[in-house]
Amino acid sequence: MDVTLTQLRYFVEAAAQLSMTGAAVRLNVAQSAVSAAIAQLERHVGTQFFIRQRSKGLVLTPAGELFVRDAQAILAQVEESVDHARGEHQSVSGRIRIACFSTLAPFLLPGVLTKLREDHPALEAEVIETDTAGCIAALLSGQADLALCYDLDLPEAIARSVVDTVRPYVALPPNHKLAGSKTVQLSALSGEPFVLLDLPHTRDLMMSIARLGGQEPDIRFRSASYETVRTFVARGLGYSILHQRPQHQLTYDGGQLAAVEIRDDVPELKTVLAHLKSHRPTARVRAVAQAVRHQIVAARSARS
Repeated sequence: MDVTLTQLRYFVEAAAQLSMTGAAVRLNVAQSAVSAAIAQLERHVGTQFFIRQRSKGLVLTPAGELFVRDAQAILAQVEESVDHARGEHQSVSGRIRIACFSTLAPFLLPGVLTKLREDHPALEAEVIETDTAGCIAALLSGQADLALCYDLDLPEAIARSVVDTVRPYVALPPNHKLAGSKTVQLSALSGEPFVLLDLPHTRDLMMSIARLGGQEPDIRFRSASYETVRTFVARGLGYSILHQRPQHQLTYDGGQLAAVEIRDDVPELKTVLAHLKSHRPTARVRAVAQAVRHQIVAARSARS
């Protein structure tokens, strides 16, 4: 069967972009080349992988959804074989696509990308900021090679490696009666206005922690923005429960808040590097994993 790696590469990129034009731009080739390669691939395999919709892009057929994962695995295996042949001592090159949970991005990505540029200047990193569902979708669709996210409801098809574990804390206005405390019992905050970080999966976790205070949280404000939540708290509009900790307690508008440890037995949250189980981690993926772990250690040292 005369199937080429180029055909597989073009097919995987078209599946990720759901557009022949988008794939051509990403691959830096003519759209006609992408269309011709995929048409040849479909003829060789004997099935249709895409439904072409005028002005609406592409839709994967059931056969296409199955084949895209196998094609990704084949390409990953070829990349791994080439990496082994070159030797791990050489600088990693090519392109790596990283999906990152939005609240983790400002804490980890700048340091990770800087480390990658220093250690592997020929490696081109692309970033997708999204929520948990977006990270999962990016991995399953081939839009991302790996994801940096929380271990929240990841499906069985996704492998994960824990890179950090954090406890939640209470964010309080600076003039709150408990702001100067080292620890706080959640029951001491029952009935007070609550500011919810309103992201899929995250909201359920935050609510379950807040309920440990013995009452249903009184949600006065909610936001999908981590920094908006912090600003609301600093303005005295309520307390919140968060995980990530900036190196200072200032907000965008110059306010300040207090971070207080929770005395209750609360669940820790795992930060993970995730990839499809069907894909063996390539040298590019391992390079990113090394940079992530380096950044987490550096962040811990800065806080201590």
